[in-house]
Amino acid sequence: MDVFACAGCGAELTAPVSRVALPVHTHYGAWEQLHPPLMEPATYAVEPRPTGLPRRPWDEVGEELAAEQGVYLPQHSVSFGPRGAVVIAPGDSRGMALIPEKCAGYCMGIDGRDGPNLACEGCGRAVATRVDDCGLWQAVWLEPDAVRRVPSGLPAVPVPGWDELESYAVPPVELDGSWSRRWEAAVPVALAHLVVACEGRPVALPGPLAELLGDTVAGCLPAGPPVLTTILAGPGTPVLRSGADILVVPRHPVTGEPWRPPHGAATVVPLDIGVWAHLVLPGEPSPLPASGRLPEGVLRDDYPLPLRPRHGFWPHDRAFRDTLAHLPGIRSPELRAYYDRYAKT
Repeated sequence: MDVFACAGCGAELTAPVSRVALPVHTHYGAWEQLHPPLMEPATYAVEPRPTGLPRRPWDEVGEELAAEQGVYLPQHSVSFGPRGAVVIAPGDSRGMALIPEKCAGYCMGIDGRDGPNLACEGCGRAVATRVDDCGLWQAVWLEPDAVRRVPSGLPAVPVPGWDELESYAVPPVELDGSWSRRWEAAVPVALAHLVVACEGRPVALPGPLAELLGDTVAGCLPAGPPVLTTILAGPGTPVLRSGADILVVPRHPVTGEPWRPPHGAATVVPLDIGVWAHLVLPGEPSPLPASGRLPEGVLRDDYPLPLRPRHGFWPHDRAFRDTLAHLPGIRSPELRAYYDRYAKT
């Protein structure tokens, strides 16, 4: 495990934390809603893309320079900020104080619009940005040039194997009947990868995903009769015999790498582990017997019915478009033609 320290005075700014994959829903929240912390306690992740200021207009940047920044579709502006921003849960921050004049926000909190708003208590250097406004996942973003990573002296947390992922399942519906904000972002991210994997050709969603989300995500995929087939695959799934064109597989929560089949070179599309595990892995068994009645004298609480959403699934449009914009394959003529059609809808 590591801690992050001020690059100026060396003061420790975090509790001991262990690196995990950057969540796919990091930058995609639900407008006008308060969000929980992005990161689990005692973890951190690194954003490999440029983030923040300075930003330059697309017309000024051009396609070639934008591609160097990892952007492959026209955008309003392109970030030329630093790469490698580190994100932690707010509860893991230490020795930092808010800079009052940089605490502006849209509604109920701070959105980081004025740049770093947390200063090192040891030397006063601006080192991080706290965000907790509505529509944003609560987080503390450490400035990559203002902090340094140092060993904590604690043993590293073991990386879970592919057969230890059942506990990562995330249900699609919140307790209030709304769709999970994580699902609303993670599903369109996977759909963007699927569009690029199928090179703009029509494709059918895997059965469980299609049954759950119905036609609400169909507008993201190329139109026409299904040509390519997909299945949900990964650890614990049956041996692949279907001859599917594309495998929708889990993304490892620590390494961020997609699961790969032991044999063959099938095209894989990564899906958030929480969504994948809910769709594929067995859940909690019902306490009701398969047949007959409970034995005399056995008491139980009423088993809750599955939560039902109060409205249709609305995929996060910006998550879909932004993911497409950062996939190099979108530059192919077939996919650009698809995107031009999609952008008009």
